[in-house]
Amino acid sequence: MVQLVVTRPQPDAALWVQQLQSAGMDACALPMMAIGPSRSPAAVAAVRTALEQLQSYQALMFVSGNAVRHFFVQLRQTAALLPASVQCWSPGPGTTKALALEGINPQSVVEPAPDAPQFDSESLWEQAQHHIYAGDRILIVRGGDGANATGQGRQWLTAQLQQRGVHVDFAPVYERQAPEATPSLLQRISELRSQQAVWLFSSSECVQHLVRCNTTWSWQAHTALATHPRIAQQVRQAGFGNVIETLPTVQGITASIKSLHDHL
Repeated sequence: MVQLVVTRPQPDAALWVQQLQSAGMDACALPMMAIGPSRSPAAVAAVRTALEQLQSYQALMFVSGNAVRHFFVQLRQTAALLPASVQCWSPGPGTTKALALEGINPQSVVEPAPDAPQFDSESLWEQAQHHIYAGDRILIVRGGDGANATGQGRQWLTAQLQQRGVHVDFAPVYERQAPEATPSLLQRISELRSQQAVWLFSSSECVQHLVRCNTTWSWQAHTALATHPRIAQQVRQAGFGNVIETLPTVQGITASIKSLHDHL
C-alpha cells in the first residue's frame, strides 16, 4: 500500500492521519507549515479592534480551522462575546468541524453546498450572497498580517462583498511559517522520496516549503494529491510529474488513492 504524506500544519495533520488510517489508508504526518499566533504590532492591533467591534458584524468568515482555533483563543482571553445572531461562514468541512468544536450552532454556519465541486471561497459565496445586504459589516478571520498573506479566493470574496456595499474588516489571528529545515526533517523527506510516497497538499505554501527544503531534488517522478485547482497548479509548477485533484474529504482522498492504485 502506498504511503500518503499529510503536509498540513498541526494539529490538522494528526487529525487527518487519524481519519485516513481509520479508512484503511497508510498515512503519516509531515507538516510543511508551522502555525502560531500573530505577533506583529499591526496584526495584534487589528485583532483587538475587531474584537472591540464584534457586536457590529453580521457575519464572521473563517478561512480555515486554524483561523477558528486562534480566534476563539483571543475571544476567551478578552471575554468578548459573539453577537447572538451572527453568522459564521466556512469554506469547507474542516473549518465547519472546528466551529462545531467551539460550540457554534450548525444553524448559524453558512458553508458551500455538500455537492459543491470545490470547497473554497467561490463555493461559499454561492450560499453566503443570499445572507448579506448593503451596509452590513463582515469580519474575515485569517492568517498573516499583510496583503501578500491573503489568498486569491479571499481577495475574490472581498471584492464580491465590497461590490454589494458590504464593509469588510480583517482579523489576522495567526501566522504561517516554513518549518525549520533540520537534518532530521531532510532525512525524513529523503526516506519518503525513496519510498515513492504520495504527497497530500491542501496549501500552496506547503508545496513551496517542501520544494525549498532542497532545491536540487527533482519531483518529476513523484505523485501528489491537491485539494484545489489553484494548489494543483502550484504543485505542477513545483515539478511533480503526476498531480491528482481531490476534494478535501476522507472519501475524496480515499477514492483518489484507489484510482491511483487501479492505474498502477
